[in-house]
Amino acid sequence: MSRDALWEKRMNTIVPLVAIFLGFLVGILIMLFTGRDPLDIFRALMRGTIGIDTTLIGTGSLWFNARYIGEFLVFSMPIILTGLSVAFAFRTGLFNIGAEGQLLMGSFGAVMIGVLLDLPTIIHLPLAVLTGVLFGALWGFIPGFLKAKFNVHEVVVTIMMNYIALYFANYLVKALPGSDNVKTVPVAESASLASDFLSNLTNNSRFHWGFILVIIALIIFWLIIEKTIFGFELRSAGFNKHASKYAGMKVDRNIIYSMMIAGAFAGLAGVLISIGTFDYGRVLSVNEGYGFDGIAVALVGNTSAIGSLLAGLLFGGLKAAQPLMQARGIPRDITNIIIAAIVIFVAMRAGIKQIFDRFRTKEVE
Repeated sequence: MSRDALWEKRMNTIVPLVAIFLGFLVGILIMLFTGRDPLDIFRALMRGTIGIDTTLIGTGSLWFNARYIGEFLVFSMPIILTGLSVAFAFRTGLFNIGAEGQLLMGSFGAVMIGVLLDLPTIIHLPLAVLTGVLFGALWGFIPGFLKAKFNVHEVVVTIMMNYIALYFANYLVKALPGSDNVKTVPVAESASLASDFLSNLTNNSRFHWGFILVIIALIIFWLIIEKTIFGFELRSAGFNKHASKYAGMKVDRNIIYSMMIAGAFAGLAGVLISIGTFDYGRVLSVNEGYGFDGIAVALVGNTSAIGSLLAGLLFGGLKAAQPLMQARGIPRDITNIIIAAIVIFVAMRAGIKQIFDRFRTKEVE
């Protein structure tokens, strides 16, 4: 590997780290400006992610609670998956702003199977998971098809389809037997990802078997993008449609496949929420923002599998720490400010890289 290529690779790691540092710096400055202790952010973040309350160490009170670790992972898992969804589309030259809608449809698909069918666990649970993934993929198929056949920009279509999914999913949820205007009946135990073992291990948290599906999704993402000819063709079709056609690739098909795979990752996030975290389908008045969190995760994670994992854990930790921040008198929106600041600084990648390039040039001289 040449020196320049090695430098570019290092920048892919350094820029997100600098962006995270500057994002937290913005949060600290706001805390100081409003007369609050900025260390409370880090105390809440530490307790929300690893369960340690530093203020109670040595007092004889309970200073470690594994429940916080379980809830931290519950917050993180869907964000990691929507991050993979957006990252996959980015890596193939597309913009999937519709992970929220794909998540909602995946959530309904899993709940539908969990409520309507009565099957052995070995059949019921995989069927519920696969149905949710398929529903997310089908919701991704629509913008992919419109992009491939009519060159309709996927950003516009996916944004609009988020709202369609919200109201359509609400209608479908209410139509399930036993549902009311708030939620469905609980899914069958044979179709649930909930685990008494994992719950007891983390002091009665909502942690569930969905973490295994997240690991599988990360591996699948990495294999497709980095190790297969199929992944290369998907990336080629997205970034240079005409050259790919000239090379004999089926460009329209690959664009559709890219959006469907991205939708499948988001649909899996919906599966984890509906039959893992809650065990029932919900009627929502507004989108919960998982899809837009996924955009931030993909950007900060440099659209890679490991990057999306780490960024998802970071943002999941910030989300998990929000109630603890409120308990300390810190507005919960401070976490949203930090996340937004991190994304802004990541978007300033060229400027940050230029600063480091100047230092590098001086060292060479």
